[in-house]
Amino acid sequence: MSTAMSRSGSISVRTTEQGLPLAVSVEPEELRRDPAELAQRIVRLCKQAANRAGLARREQLVAAGLSSEMLALTGLPKPEDVARQELAEEEEYDEEPQSWLRSV
Repeated sequence: MSTAMSRSGSISVRTTEQGLPLAVSVEPEELRRDPAELAQRIVRLCKQAANRAGLARREQLVAAGLSSEMLALTGLPKPEDVARQELAEEEEYDEEPQSWLRSV
């Protein structure tokens, strides 16, 4: 199992190693968003949690002495792959306001 949280902390997920959600926590203000956008954020966090779980599994296998050739066959992500993906998603999905206008 692994977890991931939005930058604001208003959405968090706990998933299996495959990214299937076990628990989803959404703050009430997030429920005002477009449902498709909210779903997209949740799915993205599930993928992020799955990548982190894969990375943790890789570290366990390295500690257990699995050879690099066998490790390559597992298809588990490398630390640099996970870091690169998270940085790319952070840039692509920066949580900017939907509008500069605010409700009064």
